[in-house]
Amino acid sequence: MKIGITCYPTYGGSGVVATELGIKMAALGHEVHFIAYALPYRLESFTTNLFFHEVDVLQYPLFEYPPYSLSLAHKMVDVVEHEKLDILHVHYAIPHATSAYLAREIMGNDSIKFITTLHGTDITLIGSDPSYLKIVKFSIEKSNGVTAVSRYLQEETYKTFQVENDIEVIHNFVPDRFWINNKELTRQRCFGQNNEIILTHISNFRAVKRVVDLVDVMDRLIPRFPVRLLMVGDGPERSRMEQLCREKGLCDHIQFLGKQQNVEQVLACSDLFLLPSEDESFGLAALEAMACGLPAVTTNAGGLPEVNIDGETGFTVDVGDTAAFADRIARIISDRPFYFRLARNARKRAYNEFNSEKIVPQYLNYYEKIITGG
Repeated sequence: MKIGITCYPTYGGSGVVATELGIKMAALGHEVHFIAYALPYRLESFTTNLFFHEVDVLQYPLFEYPPYSLSLAHKMVDVVEHEKLDILHVHYAIPHATSAYLAREIMGNDSIKFITTLHGTDITLIGSDPSYLKIVKFSIEKSNGVTAVSRYLQEETYKTFQVENDIEVIHNFVPDRFWINNKELTRQRCFGQNNEIILTHISNFRAVKRVVDLVDVMDRLIPRFPVRLLMVGDGPERSRMEQLCREKGLCDHIQFLGKQQNVEQVLACSDLFLLPSEDESFGLAALEAMACGLPAVTTNAGGLPEVNIDGETGFTVDVGDTAAFADRIARIISDRPFYFRLARNARKRAYNEFNSEKIVPQYLNYYEKIITGG
């Protein structure tokens, strides 16, 4: 097939999923065309049947805000017509589904079909805002197909928008690079000294990730254990967290690495993964850590319990309960046989339920279903 993919190219779950899916499709022999305002994150290597089309946004004094959604729709029309695409797959409802609908209308209703994949905040945060609710509902309903990355998100979409579309749940998958071999799983201490226990968090540091909670968690753990926290990523909450670390004198134990292209290398040096989010539609970062053999301590928000099984692959706790969060970490790292059992379970669950060989064919089958109208 010839597949067009539009996503946010930034450091975040939806862009990662879209990029890794496109890479996998190209590896299977399909022709993949990314349409976005910048090269998507993780689209690093050259592949002969994978292409990138940059959206040019008109800069004009009349426009206080550049009309990206219109420029995107125009670029979609151009790529569909000249590359003879079979289907468009847009990740995130707005503005991507809205632009795809407009592109289809410009070309004629039967010219192209598009699938919208819902990832989370496009439904639970932005989409439920009164300023956007009707346009999100409209864009979902005008999609030829709709998928959600978790059962939680599927249910939230039905509840919030009362759409009549059938929403297919297709979970996220683990990219091949995260199946680290056994030698690397020995976790040579890349960062820690004197047998430090390495805890890791990866996110875009938005408020919904509640990264500041980890300062309190570390404040509780440091007097009891030789722990170091690696903070991977960047975003609006980083400055506030850094300031708290300085005020509490924790800078020697909390290390900010910024954005990292190859996060699997950081995970190979880690012992435990932490995700204190207020809401997660799925929790891709936790899944990738589990694939590397890391137990996860997360909240029980949103779709996280579909990924991290409490007491089996790690622990889940209530949002904001930093005392419980620290307690679960302490329980894991103070009992090595228990730790290794959780680590094996985490890796096994990631492979059995979320490997690309299981998930990618679900997308391909769904493409075929939408294209043929089956």
